[in-house]
Amino acid sequence: MNSENKTSSSLPSRREFLKNSSKAVAGAALASAIVRPGYAAESNTIKIALVGCGGRGTGAAANALGTAGPTKLWAVADVFEPRLSASLSNLSGQFPKQVEVPRDRQFVGFDGFKHAIDSLDKGDVVLLATPPAFRSLHFEYAVQKGLNVFMEKSFAVDAPGIRRVLKTGELAKQKNLKVASGLMSRHYKPLEEAVQEIHDGKIGEVITAWAYRMHGPVGVSTRQAGQKELAYQITNYSNFTWLNGSFIVDWLIHNIDVCCWVKNDWPVSVQGMGGRQTRSKEADQLFDHYGAEYTFPDGTRLFAQARHISNCFDFFGDVIHGTKGCAVLGEGITKPLLYSSHLQKSENVIWKYQGAPCNHYQVEHDLLFDAIRNDKPYNETERSAKSCFTAIMGRMACESGQVLTWDEALASEVVLAPGLETMTFDSKPPVEPDASGHYPIAMPGQTKVL
Repeated sequence: MNSENKTSSSLPSRREFLKNSSKAVAGAALASAIVRPGYAAESNTIKIALVGCGGRGTGAAANALGTAGPTKLWAVADVFEPRLSASLSNLSGQFPKQVEVPRDRQFVGFDGFKHAIDSLDKGDVVLLATPPAFRSLHFEYAVQKGLNVFMEKSFAVDAPGIRRVLKTGELAKQKNLKVASGLMSRHYKPLEEAVQEIHDGKIGEVITAWAYRMHGPVGVSTRQAGQKELAYQITNYSNFTWLNGSFIVDWLIHNIDVCCWVKNDWPVSVQGMGGRQTRSKEADQLFDHYGAEYTFPDGTRLFAQARHISNCFDFFGDVIHGTKGCAVLGEGITKPLLYSSHLQKSENVIWKYQGAPCNHYQVEHDLLFDAIRNDKPYNETERSAKSCFTAIMGRMACESGQVLTWDEALASEVVLAPGLETMTFDSKPPVEPDASGHYPIAMPGQTKVL
C-alpha cells in the first residue's frame, strides 16, 4: 500500500454531514419516476420519516429528499430535542419546499420512533439512523406497519439482534416492501467495476483479503452537569459496545463487507485479539486495537485490523491478493487500483476507473426510491446483516480470545442491550461505571460471548 493508495474519500461522511451543511447534496437522481398503485401515495409524493437526527440521519434525509420524484420530510424523531431541532433546521434550509414537519410531528423520547412511523401511510419511507443497538427494534416495527425502509449501518450489536433483522427482512419480502442499507460502498461505481474485474479473474484467484481502519482515537464528549448516565452513554454511543457493537463493528464494517463481496462468500470461523492499551483516561469501553482473522470455506483468509491510536501508521482501505496480482480498494480509497504484481507500483497498474464521478451516498437512495416508484424487487437485508454479523463475530472472538464458528456465534443468546422496548432516560443502562468512573472492559480469556 503505497502513497497513491492512501487517499481518503473526498466525499463527506455522514459523521461529518452537520459540519458541512452549507454544501449542496451532490449526485443526480435517477431520471424515471413512474408511480405504480400501492407503492407511493396517489399524489405521487412519498412521505419520509427520519428516526435518529444525528449526522448520519440528517445526511440520509438529504439524500432521500434529493431523489427523483416528489418527496416530503413528514416527521422526525430523536431522543434529544436539540439534535432534532438542529437537523430539522439544516434540512429546512436545504429543502424549504420539501420539509413539512410541524411541532406535532416532531417526536422526542425513546418511543418517538413509533409516533414518527405511525404518522406515515403504508408504502412511505422511514430512515432509521439511531445507534445500532436500536436498529432491529425499529426495523421490525416499520416493516410490521408496511413501510419501506432505509437503515443505516450497523444493523445490530449482537447475534440475537442479527437474527431479528434477518427475520424482519424475510417479512419485508413477503410484504413486497423495499429495504436499503447504509453499506454505500456497494454502490460506488469505481468499486463496483473493480470488484467485477476481480470476479472476472483480473488478478487471478483471490487468496487473501485485508481490511484496515487505522487512524487517530475516537473522542469522548465531556459529561454535562446533571446529565443522566444513560444520556451520557447515548451521546457517546461510538464508545459503548452495547450501543454500537464496538469499533470493529461500527467503524470497520464497510471494509469487512467489501472483502466478503470480493471473495463472494462468508467466513466459517474467526479468531482474534484486541485490547485497550492507550485509553487510560477515557470514560468508555473501547478497545483501541483489534485484529480478527477469518477463514472462508475454501481455507483462504481475511484479516481485519482496526486501530484508533495517535502517532501510528494510518491506513483506511482493503488490500486483496490474488494468484496473479493484487488490488487496493474499499472505503477510504477513492481510486481503486488493480496490479499485475503484489508490488503496488505505478508501472504494475493493470486497471483503474475511467468513468464519471460517483456519490454513492446519493446512489443508494436513488436506487431505493426508484424501486419503490417502479415496484422493482429491492431488499438488501440479508447480505447487509451477514456483513454486520461477520464484524460482530470478529468482535466476539477478539473479546473472548476463542475460535468461533459462524454457526455457534450466530446461535449465541448473549444480549448486549436488554430492555430496549421499555427504556426511558430513567432506566439503568446495560453497563455502569464503578466508583472510580471506569466502565467494564472485555477481557480475553474471561469474557463470555456464547
